[in-house]
Amino acid sequence: MDMKSLTREELKIKVEELGEKGFRAGQLYQWMHEKLAESYEEMTSLSKSFRAKLEEEGALMKLDMIQVQESKADGTRKYLFGLSDGNMVESVWMKYRHGNSVCISSQVGCRMGCKFCASTLDGLERNLLPSEMLEQIYAIIRHTGEKVNNIVVMGTGEPMDNYDNLIRFIHLISSPGGQNISQRNITVSTCGLVPEMKKLAAQGLQITLALSLHATTDEKRRELMPIANRYSLKELMEACRYYFEETGRRITFEYALVAGVNDRKEDADALSRLAGGLNCHVNLIPVNPIKERDYRQSARGQIEAFKNKLEKNKINVTIRREMGRDIDGACGQLRRRHMENDLA
Repeated sequence: MDMKSLTREELKIKVEELGEKGFRAGQLYQWMHEKLAESYEEMTSLSKSFRAKLEEEGALMKLDMIQVQESKADGTRKYLFGLSDGNMVESVWMKYRHGNSVCISSQVGCRMGCKFCASTLDGLERNLLPSEMLEQIYAIIRHTGEKVNNIVVMGTGEPMDNYDNLIRFIHLISSPGGQNISQRNITVSTCGLVPEMKKLAAQGLQITLALSLHATTDEKRRELMPIANRYSLKELMEACRYYFEETGRRITFEYALVAGVNDRKEDADALSRLAGGLNCHVNLIPVNPIKERDYRQSARGQIEAFKNKLEKNKINVTIRREMGRDIDGACGQLRRRHMENDLA
């Protein structure tokens, strides 16, 4: 029984099944999600007999902290966590003036095959449980001793490919009695799973949806992202419009600039035409080079020129601040290097 993945209502039913009063569910929920207890033994307001019953149901979900890297440049921390089945996932803690952000993984590996991403090189191992997604955040809070203000589900994996667990995670992390993080401070990325984007729009959530766009034509997008063979740009843009109409939340377009591939003036003009009719924000990302691919980051001047062209075309745009470059900051790099060292 994965207690940490249960909602308050489900927990109340479970607690009553164990012969306890229903109000104990609220106490248990608070210990797990607000006080961040790592074991039932820490839950001293619960009776010893109740704690023993909980232990019989199964241990509380907990991740092993295998490795922590800290950037000398900006204090960003990259975490490698071990799961109960021997798999590993990465998370990143970033400190900004407006608060602390944590980027978490939603899967072990990824099957989307994006050409510039280290996460997908070994394919998909499995989905993460809601509790395993939560525990990445909880472990980082315990380790840093600081509050988390913003969550980005943009680490290893395609969140929409783990849809049901993602939705449960969002409800749990934003619930009163837990961390109570505003849904407006939660961003979920997708490489463009159109049916799931439309399904998400109907959930009534106030999160930010970030679409990994990275190209302005179907042909070029297919070169970079295999998912483009399933869904065209036309279908994607229709899904984005639908999402905004249903939620009132503007879309973020993630655009990784790759030298000589998608960073020309013509690309900026084409991106302006795509984004022009939408309530959106463009986030330009200087691509993180990975040794298994020969994609290079665009020159700084080229990135600035691309941004200026978008602004001239009245597109809301920023360049993502590069963080953690000196500590394998890109998704999947730390996990992959650790796996290679284990095989060596």
